[in-house]
Amino acid sequence: MATICVSQVRFDYDGQPILTDISLDICAGERIAILGPNGVGKTTLLKLLSGARCPSSGSILLDGRKLHTVPRSELARKIAVVPQDLAIPFAFTAREIVELGRTPHLGLLRGFRSEDRRAVEQAMQLTDTTKLGGRVINELSGGERQRVIIAMALAQEPEILLLDEPTHLLDITRQAEILDLITELNRRRGLTVVAAIHDLNLAGRYFNRLVILHRGAVLAEGTPEAVLRANIVEEAYGGHVEIVQSGNGRPPIVLPVSRFHDRGKGQ
Repeated sequence: MATICVSQVRFDYDGQPILTDISLDICAGERIAILGPNGVGKTTLLKLLSGARCPSSGSILLDGRKLHTVPRSELARKIAVVPQDLAIPFAFTAREIVELGRTPHLGLLRGFRSEDRRAVEQAMQLTDTTKLGGRVINELSGGERQRVIIAMALAQEPEILLLDEPTHLLDITRQAEILDLITELNRRRGLTVVAAIHDLNLAGRYFNRLVILHRGAVLAEGTPEAVLRANIVEEAYGGHVEIVQSGNGRPPIVLPVSRFHDRGKGQ
């Protein structure tokens, strides 16, 4: 199984530093959430991990090899990406979208083989999207559409799954469905999962290891209990929070502190 080693990575965009010093080891089978306020570089880090961007300095190794030296076709068979928003301008059906995930495995002038069809069927079964196969992707609900995009990524048969805000714009029940699915894939298939998440409480509940970015570097990393502490969260997000201990082995809950401490104050 693939592992990624990020060492002292810096990334500049248009001369402006986005990430300044990122060092992070990602081991096979981990489930990691990347946290931090908007604009801190979570999406940029995922793009670097996927090979879509090259670091300005530092190194990223995939199984001991420099990531940018790995052929694109090989990289696509190891790493799959679920973006925050995938623009699909044409009336593709859900099944056609999932079939696109087999592109890295198709040679020139070669059509689908039996193993490609099996991979598509398995991906759709795992994500409960088989019944959506004939429907147009842009006519699906947000949760249905997100499951189809995850199915497309799984059809690649990757070892690493990178997700950018996988619960973006979903209601609370659909958020749980998507994160339950991701957790099940990690546990059942040993899939390494790295996700950029904005909701600290969802991250604490569904991910074993949290990484908080601050000012272009890793501020803290570890278990939810080690990372979701008031001093760490307040430094990263620049505001006051309250940490509620859930008990029963569940992760702590992070709540914002209102300026109005009394319920009726200000009314």
